[in-house]
Amino acid sequence: MEHINFLAFAMPAFFLFLFIEFKIAQRKKRPEIFNYESSVSNISIGIAERLINLFKAASFYQSYYFIYNNYRIFDIPSNFFVWSALILATDFVWYWYHRLGHEVNFFWAAHIVHHHSEEFNFTAAARITTFQAVIRTGFWCVLPFVGFHPTMVITMLIVHGAYSFFTHTQLIGKIKWLEYVFVTPSVHGVHHASDEKYLDKNYGDMFTFWDRLFGTFQTEEEKPKYGLTHPLKSYSFLWQHFHYYFEIYELMKRSTHFKEKWKAVFGSPAHMDQDIRPLLEKRFLQDKANPNQRLRFKNYLYIQLGISTFLLTVFTYYFEFLNGFDKVFVLSIILITLINCGALLEQRKWIYYLEYARIYMIAVYFLYEENLITFFFIPLGIMIFAEQLFSLGKRYQNVVLQLESSD
Repeated sequence: MEHINFLAFAMPAFFLFLFIEFKIAQRKKRPEIFNYESSVSNISIGIAERLINLFKAASFYQSYYFIYNNYRIFDIPSNFFVWSALILATDFVWYWYHRLGHEVNFFWAAHIVHHHSEEFNFTAAARITTFQAVIRTGFWCVLPFVGFHPTMVITMLIVHGAYSFFTHTQLIGKIKWLEYVFVTPSVHGVHHASDEKYLDKNYGDMFTFWDRLFGTFQTEEEKPKYGLTHPLKSYSFLWQHFHYYFEIYELMKRSTHFKEKWKAVFGSPAHMDQDIRPLLEKRFLQDKANPNQRLRFKNYLYIQLGISTFLLTVFTYYFEFLNGFDKVFVLSIILITLINCGALLEQRKWIYYLEYARIYMIAVYFLYEENLITFFFIPLGIMIFAEQLFSLGKRYQNVVLQLESSD
Protein backbone atom coordinates (compact mmCIF):
# COMPACT_ATOMS: atom_id res chain seq x y z
CA MET A 1 0.00 0.00 0.00
CA GLU A 2 3.01 2.32 -0.09
CA HIS A 3 1.99 3.64 -3.50
CA ILE A 4 -1.38 4.75 -2.07
CA ASN A 5 0.25 6.57 0.85
CA PHE A 6 2.54 8.26 -1.63
CA LEU A 7 -0.48 9.34 -3.66
CA ALA A 8 -1.82 11.17 -0.60
CA PHE A 9 0.47 14.02 -1.59
CA ALA A 10 -0.70 14.10 -5.22
CA MET A 11 -3.54 16.57 -4.65
CA PRO A 12 -1.53 19.05 -2.53
CA ALA A 13 1.24 18.91 -5.16
CA PHE A 14 -1.35 19.50 -7.87
CA PHE A 15 -2.64 22.63 -6.17
CA LEU A 16 0.89 23.90 -5.58
CA PHE A 17 1.74 23.70 -9.30
CA LEU A 18 -1.68 25.09 -10.18
CA PHE A 19 -1.06 28.09 -7.92
CA ILE A 20 2.33 28.67 -9.55
CA GLU A 21 0.79 28.45 -13.02
CA PHE A 22 -1.98 30.87 -12.04
CA LYS A 23 0.47 33.41 -10.65
CA ILE A 24 2.69 33.22 -13.74
CA ALA A 25 -0.39 33.69 -15.95
CA GLN A 26 -1.27 36.78 -13.92
CA ARG A 27 2.26 38.16 -14.22
CA LYS A 28 2.24 37.57 -17.97
CA LYS A 29 -1.20 39.22 -18.14
CA ARG A 30 -2.89 36.21 -19.66
CA PRO A 31 -6.18 35.93 -17.74
CA GLU A 32 -7.78 33.99 -20.62
CA ILE A 33 -5.83 30.89 -19.57
CA PHE A 34 -8.14 30.39 -16.58
CA ASN A 35 -11.92 30.30 -16.47
CA TYR A 36 -13.59 30.10 -13.07
CA GLU A 37 -16.44 27.72 -13.89
CA SER A 38 -14.33 25.44 -16.06
CA SER A 39 -11.54 25.26 -13.48
CA VAL A 40 -13.95 24.31 -10.71
CA SER A 41 -15.45 21.64 -12.95
CA ASN A 42 -12.01 20.28 -13.89
CA ILE A 43 -10.83 20.09 -10.29
CA SER A 44 -14.06 18.40 -9.16
CA ILE A 45 -13.63 15.63 -11.73
CA GLY A 46 -9.98 15.19 -10.72
CA ILE A 47 -10.90 14.81 -7.05
CA ALA A 48 -13.57 12.23 -7.89
CA GLU A 49 -11.14 10.17 -9.97
CA ARG A 50 -8.51 10.11 -7.21
CA LEU A 51 -11.19 9.24 -4.65
CA ILE A 52 -12.86 6.36 -6.50
CA ASN A 53 -9.56 4.92 -7.69
CA LEU A 54 -8.54 4.42 -4.05
CA PHE A 55 -11.10 1.62 -3.97
CA LYS A 56 -9.84 0.18 -7.24
CA ALA A 57 -6.09 0.79 -7.12
CA ALA A 58 -5.39 -2.46 -5.29
CA SER A 59 -7.31 -4.46 -7.90
CA PHE A 60 -5.45 -2.63 -10.67
CA TYR A 61 -2.09 -3.62 -9.24
CA GLN A 62 -3.26 -7.13 -8.36
CA SER A 63 -4.29 -7.68 -11.98
CA TYR A 64 -0.73 -6.86 -13.09
CA TYR A 65 0.71 -9.37 -10.62
CA PHE A 66 -1.88 -12.03 -11.52
CA ILE A 67 -1.11 -11.79 -15.23
CA TYR A 68 2.65 -11.64 -14.63
CA ASN A 69 2.68 -14.64 -12.28
CA ASN A 70 0.44 -16.83 -14.40
CA TYR A 71 0.61 -15.78 -18.03
CA ARG A 72 3.82 -13.85 -18.78
CA ILE A 73 5.47 -14.79 -22.05
CA PHE A 74 9.06 -13.84 -21.16
CA ASP A 75 11.13 -13.42 -17.99
CA ILE A 76 12.41 -9.90 -18.56
CA PRO A 77 15.21 -8.83 -16.15
CA SER A 78 15.59 -5.40 -14.63
CA ASN A 79 18.46 -3.35 -16.04
CA PHE A 80 19.07 -0.02 -17.76
CA PHE A 81 18.25 -1.30 -21.23
CA VAL A 82 15.04 -2.96 -20.05
CA TRP A 83 13.92 0.22 -18.32
CA SER A 84 14.57 2.12 -21.55
CA ALA A 85 12.57 -0.45 -23.48
CA LEU A 86 9.74 -0.19 -20.94
CA ILE A 87 9.54 3.57 -21.41
CA LEU A 88 9.04 3.03 -25.13
CA ALA A 89 6.67 0.10 -24.66
CA THR A 90 4.50 2.04 -22.19
CA ASP A 91 4.22 4.97 -24.57
CA PHE A 92 3.45 2.65 -27.48
CA VAL A 93 0.60 1.02 -25.55
CA TRP A 94 -0.56 4.48 -24.50
CA TYR A 95 -0.60 5.65 -28.12
CA TRP A 96 -3.00 2.88 -29.18
CA TYR A 97 -5.13 3.14 -26.03
CA HIS A 98 -5.39 6.89 -26.61
CA ARG A 99 -6.07 6.58 -30.34
CA LEU A 100 -8.80 3.98 -29.84
CA GLY A 101 -10.20 6.27 -27.14
CA HIS A 102 -10.92 8.75 -29.93
CA GLU A 103 -11.98 6.28 -32.61
CA VAL A 104 -14.36 3.94 -30.73
CA ASN A 105 -17.58 5.23 -29.13
CA PHE A 106 -17.38 2.98 -26.06
CA PHE A 107 -13.86 4.17 -25.26
CA TRP A 108 -14.62 7.77 -26.24
CA ALA A 109 -17.47 7.83 -23.70
CA ALA A 110 -14.86 7.44 -20.96
CA HIS A 111 -12.25 9.71 -22.55
CA ILE A 112 -14.46 12.57 -23.76
CA VAL A 113 -14.59 14.03 -20.25
CA HIS A 114 -10.88 14.85 -20.55
CA HIS A 115 -11.67 17.01 -23.60
CA HIS A 116 -14.69 18.94 -22.31
CA SER A 117 -12.63 21.82 -20.98
CA GLU A 118 -12.34 24.89 -23.20
CA GLU A 119 -9.33 26.00 -21.21
CA PHE A 120 -5.92 24.37 -21.39
CA ASN A 121 -4.01 24.48 -18.13
CA PHE A 122 -3.05 22.20 -15.25
CA THR A 123 -6.71 21.85 -14.19
CA ALA A 124 -7.46 20.21 -17.55
CA ALA A 125 -4.93 17.49 -16.71
CA ALA A 126 -7.15 16.51 -13.77
CA ARG A 127 -10.12 15.71 -16.02
CA ILE A 128 -9.78 11.92 -15.88
CA THR A 129 -12.65 9.66 -14.89
CA THR A 130 -12.47 6.33 -13.12
CA PHE A 131 -14.02 4.76 -16.25
CA GLN A 132 -11.00 5.92 -18.19
CA ALA A 133 -8.69 4.55 -15.50
CA VAL A 134 -10.31 1.10 -15.76
CA ILE A 135 -10.00 0.99 -19.56
CA ARG A 136 -6.42 2.26 -19.39
CA THR A 137 -5.52 -0.49 -16.92
CA GLY A 138 -6.86 -3.08 -19.34
CA PHE A 139 -4.48 -1.87 -22.03
CA TRP A 140 -1.52 -1.69 -19.65
CA CYS A 141 -2.03 -5.34 -18.69
CA VAL A 142 -0.22 -6.07 -21.95
CA LEU A 143 3.06 -5.04 -20.28
CA PRO A 144 3.15 -7.68 -17.48
CA PHE A 145 1.77 -10.17 -20.02
CA VAL A 146 4.87 -9.61 -22.17
CA GLY A 147 7.05 -10.08 -19.09
CA PHE A 148 7.79 -6.69 -17.52
CA HIS A 149 7.64 -6.99 -13.73
CA PRO A 150 4.57 -5.25 -12.21
CA THR A 151 6.76 -3.09 -9.95
CA MET A 152 8.50 -1.73 -13.03
CA VAL A 153 5.19 -1.20 -14.81
CA ILE A 154 3.64 0.66 -11.87
CA THR A 155 6.72 2.85 -11.50
CA MET A 156 6.73 3.70 -15.19
CA LEU A 157 3.02 4.56 -15.15
CA ILE A 158 3.65 7.04 -12.34
CA VAL A 159 6.44 8.60 -14.41
CA HIS A 160 4.14 8.85 -17.43
CA GLY A 161 1.38 10.39 -15.33
CA ALA A 162 3.71 13.02 -13.91
CA TYR A 163 5.12 13.86 -17.33
CA SER A 164 1.71 14.23 -19.00
CA PHE A 165 0.54 16.56 -16.21
CA PHE A 166 3.13 19.15 -17.20
CA THR A 167 2.13 19.05 -20.87
CA HIS A 168 -1.21 20.68 -20.01
CA THR A 169 -0.21 24.35 -19.98
CA GLN A 170 -0.06 27.34 -22.32
CA LEU A 171 2.76 29.05 -20.45
CA ILE A 172 5.42 27.09 -22.34
CA GLY A 173 5.54 27.95 -26.04
CA LYS A 174 6.74 25.91 -28.99
CA ILE A 175 10.10 24.18 -28.57
CA LYS A 176 10.49 22.93 -32.11
CA TRP A 177 13.77 21.01 -31.69
CA LEU A 178 12.39 19.13 -28.69
CA GLU A 179 9.18 18.18 -30.53
CA TYR A 180 11.10 15.88 -32.85
CA VAL A 181 11.26 13.43 -29.94
CA PHE A 182 9.18 14.55 -26.95
CA VAL A 183 5.57 15.65 -26.44
CA THR A 184 5.58 19.29 -25.36
CA PRO A 185 2.69 21.49 -24.14
CA SER A 186 2.39 22.85 -27.68
CA VAL A 187 2.16 19.35 -29.15
CA HIS A 188 -0.41 18.21 -26.60
CA GLY A 189 -2.34 21.47 -26.91
CA VAL A 190 -2.95 20.54 -30.54
CA HIS A 191 -4.47 17.27 -29.33
CA HIS A 192 -6.92 19.20 -27.13
CA ALA A 193 -7.96 21.52 -29.97
CA SER A 194 -11.30 21.44 -31.80
CA ASP A 195 -9.97 23.04 -35.00
CA GLU A 196 -10.55 20.73 -37.97
CA LYS A 197 -6.86 20.50 -38.92
CA TYR A 198 -5.98 19.49 -35.35
CA LEU A 199 -8.64 16.81 -34.83
CA ASP A 200 -7.43 13.29 -33.95
CA LYS A 201 -3.77 14.24 -33.80
CA ASN A 202 -0.86 13.79 -31.37
CA TYR A 203 -1.86 10.76 -29.31
CA GLY A 204 1.57 10.15 -27.79
CA ASP A 205 2.07 10.69 -24.06
CA MET A 206 5.83 11.23 -23.88
CA PHE A 207 7.20 10.75 -27.39
CA THR A 208 6.15 12.08 -30.78
CA PHE A 209 7.65 9.42 -33.00
CA TRP A 210 4.63 7.09 -32.76
CA ASP A 211 2.47 9.86 -34.20
CA ARG A 212 5.04 10.54 -36.89
CA LEU A 213 5.25 6.82 -37.69
CA PHE A 214 1.48 6.31 -37.95
CA GLY A 215 0.67 9.63 -39.62
CA THR A 216 -1.14 11.36 -36.75
CA PHE A 217 1.41 14.07 -35.91
CA GLN A 218 0.49 17.73 -36.31
CA THR A 219 2.63 20.68 -35.24
CA GLU A 220 0.96 23.79 -33.83
CA GLU A 221 0.38 26.43 -36.49
CA GLU A 222 -2.58 28.67 -35.69
CA LYS A 223 -3.46 29.07 -32.01
CA PRO A 224 -5.73 26.16 -31.06
CA LYS A 225 -9.31 26.52 -29.95
CA TYR A 226 -9.58 24.10 -27.05
CA GLY A 227 -12.50 21.81 -26.23
CA LEU A 228 -15.00 19.78 -28.25
CA THR A 229 -16.25 20.55 -31.74
CA HIS A 230 -19.72 20.61 -30.18
CA PRO A 231 -19.15 22.06 -26.67
CA LEU A 232 -21.04 20.64 -23.74
CA LYS A 233 -23.64 23.07 -22.42
CA SER A 234 -23.34 22.12 -18.79
CA TYR A 235 -20.98 22.12 -15.82
CA SER A 236 -23.04 19.42 -14.09
CA PHE A 237 -20.73 16.89 -12.44
CA LEU A 238 -23.03 13.99 -13.26
CA TRP A 239 -23.92 15.09 -16.80
CA GLN A 240 -20.27 15.50 -17.77
CA HIS A 241 -19.55 11.94 -16.66
CA PHE A 242 -22.52 10.20 -18.26
CA HIS A 243 -23.84 12.25 -21.20
CA TYR A 244 -22.03 10.29 -23.89
CA TYR A 245 -23.31 6.98 -22.53
CA PHE A 246 -26.82 8.43 -22.89
CA GLU A 247 -25.96 9.44 -26.45
CA ILE A 248 -24.81 5.91 -27.28
CA TYR A 249 -28.00 4.49 -25.75
CA GLU A 250 -30.13 6.93 -27.74
CA LEU A 251 -28.33 5.97 -30.95
CA MET A 252 -28.90 2.27 -30.16
CA LYS A 253 -32.62 2.93 -29.68
CA ARG A 254 -32.74 4.55 -33.12
CA SER A 255 -30.97 1.58 -34.70
CA THR A 256 -33.09 -1.23 -36.08
CA HIS A 257 -30.49 -3.85 -37.00
CA PHE A 258 -27.83 -5.56 -34.90
CA LYS A 259 -25.04 -4.17 -37.10
CA GLU A 260 -26.28 -0.61 -36.49
CA LYS A 261 -26.52 -1.20 -32.75
CA TRP A 262 -22.99 -2.62 -32.78
CA LYS A 263 -21.75 0.50 -34.54
CA ALA A 264 -23.51 2.66 -31.97
CA VAL A 265 -21.27 1.13 -29.30
CA PHE A 266 -18.08 0.33 -31.19
CA GLY A 267 -18.33 2.62 -34.20
CA SER A 268 -16.63 5.96 -34.68
CA PRO A 269 -17.67 9.08 -32.72
CA ALA A 270 -17.49 10.90 -36.05
CA HIS A 271 -20.66 9.02 -37.09
CA MET A 272 -22.67 9.95 -33.99
CA ASP A 273 -25.94 11.71 -34.92
CA GLN A 274 -25.36 15.36 -34.12
CA ASP A 275 -28.97 16.02 -33.13
CA ILE A 276 -28.80 13.58 -30.21
CA ARG A 277 -26.89 15.74 -27.72
CA PRO A 278 -29.12 18.85 -28.16
CA LEU A 279 -32.15 16.60 -27.76
CA LEU A 280 -30.80 15.08 -24.53
CA GLU A 281 -29.72 18.47 -23.20
CA LYS A 282 -33.22 19.77 -23.73
CA ARG A 283 -34.62 16.70 -21.99
CA PHE A 284 -32.31 16.57 -18.97
CA LEU A 285 -30.83 20.05 -18.47
CA GLN A 286 -32.56 23.17 -17.33
CA ASP A 287 -32.78 26.11 -19.71
CA LYS A 288 -30.98 29.21 -18.52
CA ALA A 289 -32.79 32.48 -19.02
CA ASN A 290 -29.50 34.37 -19.02
CA PRO A 291 -26.43 32.32 -19.95
CA ASN A 292 -24.16 35.27 -19.14
CA GLN A 293 -24.77 35.05 -15.40
CA ARG A 294 -22.55 33.39 -12.87
CA LEU A 295 -22.41 32.92 -9.11
CA ARG A 296 -21.38 35.90 -7.05
CA PHE A 297 -20.64 33.86 -3.92
CA LYS A 298 -17.64 32.03 -5.35
CA ASN A 299 -15.96 31.55 -1.97
CA TYR A 300 -18.54 28.92 -1.07
CA LEU A 301 -17.33 26.79 -3.97
CA TYR A 302 -13.70 27.33 -3.02
CA ILE A 303 -14.45 26.24 0.55
CA GLN A 304 -16.13 23.05 -0.63
CA LEU A 305 -13.30 22.17 -3.01
CA GLY A 306 -10.79 22.92 -0.25
CA ILE A 307 -12.58 20.66 2.24
CA SER A 308 -12.89 17.91 -0.38
CA THR A 309 -9.17 18.12 -1.16
CA PHE A 310 -8.24 18.02 2.52
CA LEU A 311 -10.53 15.04 3.18
CA LEU A 312 -9.16 13.22 0.14
CA THR A 313 -5.56 13.79 1.23
CA VAL A 314 -6.16 12.50 4.76
CA PHE A 315 -8.40 9.70 3.50
CA THR A 316 -5.74 8.53 1.06
CA TYR A 317 -3.00 8.53 3.68
CA TYR A 318 -5.02 6.52 6.22
CA PHE A 319 -7.05 4.47 3.73
CA GLU A 320 -5.69 1.07 4.75
CA PHE A 321 -6.45 1.72 8.45
CA LEU A 322 -10.13 2.65 8.00
CA ASN A 323 -13.07 0.27 8.25
CA GLY A 324 -15.69 -0.18 5.56
CA PHE A 325 -18.24 2.16 7.16
CA ASP A 326 -15.71 5.01 7.43
CA LYS A 327 -14.68 4.53 3.79
CA VAL A 328 -18.24 4.58 2.48
CA PHE A 329 -19.01 7.66 4.59
CA VAL A 330 -16.05 9.68 3.28
CA LEU A 331 -16.72 8.51 -0.27
CA SER A 332 -20.36 9.61 -0.03
CA ILE A 333 -19.60 12.97 1.57
CA ILE A 334 -16.99 13.93 -1.02
CA LEU A 335 -19.10 12.77 -3.98
CA ILE A 336 -22.14 14.68 -2.71
CA THR A 337 -19.96 17.77 -2.27
CA LEU A 338 -18.65 17.48 -5.83
CA ILE A 339 -22.18 17.04 -7.19
CA ASN A 340 -23.10 20.08 -5.13
CA CYS A 341 -20.31 22.13 -6.74
CA GLY A 342 -21.54 21.25 -10.24
CA ALA A 343 -25.12 22.04 -9.27
CA LEU A 344 -24.02 25.40 -7.88
CA LEU A 345 -22.40 26.27 -11.20
CA GLU A 346 -25.69 25.30 -12.86
CA GLN A 347 -27.62 27.38 -10.24
CA ARG A 348 -29.84 24.41 -9.43
CA LYS A 349 -32.19 25.19 -6.58
CA TRP A 350 -32.48 21.54 -5.51
CA ILE A 351 -28.95 21.67 -4.12
CA TYR A 352 -30.47 23.06 -0.93
CA TYR A 353 -31.89 19.60 -0.22
CA LEU A 354 -28.52 18.10 -1.06
CA GLU A 355 -27.07 20.33 1.66
CA TYR A 356 -29.59 18.90 4.11
CA ALA A 357 -28.69 15.37 3.07
CA ARG A 358 -25.02 16.07 3.68
CA ILE A 359 -25.63 17.55 7.12
CA TYR A 360 -27.88 14.64 8.05
CA MET A 361 -25.27 12.10 6.92
CA ILE A 362 -22.61 13.77 9.07
CA ALA A 363 -24.92 13.81 12.09
CA VAL A 364 -25.85 10.13 11.66
CA TYR A 365 -22.18 9.21 11.25
CA PHE A 366 -21.26 10.76 14.62
CA LEU A 367 -24.28 9.15 16.27
CA TYR A 368 -23.10 5.80 14.91
CA GLU A 369 -19.57 6.37 16.18
CA GLU A 370 -20.95 7.13 19.67
CA ASN A 371 -23.31 4.11 19.61
CA LEU A 372 -26.32 6.44 19.56
CA ILE A 373 -27.72 5.44 16.18
CA THR A 374 -31.15 4.81 17.71
CA PHE A 375 -31.49 8.61 17.96
CA PHE A 376 -31.09 9.06 14.18
CA PHE A 377 -34.46 10.85 14.00
CA ILE A 378 -33.35 13.72 16.28
CA PRO A 379 -31.12 15.62 13.77
CA LEU A 380 -33.82 15.15 11.14
CA GLY A 381 -36.41 16.66 13.45
CA ILE A 382 -34.11 19.57 14.30
CA MET A 383 -33.53 20.34 10.63
CA ILE A 384 -37.26 20.29 9.83
CA PHE A 385 -38.00 22.52 12.84
CA ALA A 386 -35.23 24.99 11.88
CA GLU A 387 -36.46 25.15 8.30
CA GLN A 388 -40.01 25.94 9.39
CA LEU A 389 -38.92 28.49 11.97
CA PHE A 390 -36.24 30.40 10.06
CA SER A 391 -37.09 29.77 6.36
CA LEU A 392 -33.52 28.64 5.78
CA GLY A 393 -34.21 27.60 2.18
CA LYS A 394 -35.11 31.13 1.17
CA ARG A 395 -32.10 32.56 3.00
CA TYR A 396 -29.83 29.99 1.37
CA GLN A 397 -31.01 30.92 -2.12
CA ASN A 398 -30.66 34.63 -1.43
CA VAL A 399 -27.07 34.26 -0.22
CA VAL A 400 -25.51 31.31 -1.98
CA LEU A 401 -27.33 31.57 -5.32
CA GLN A 402 -26.74 35.26 -5.88
CA LEU A 403 -25.85 35.98 -9.49
CA GLU A 404 -23.71 38.54 -11.21
CA SER A 405 -23.23 39.36 -14.87
CA SER A 406 -20.17 37.73 -16.46
CA ASP A 407 -20.01 40.36 -19.24
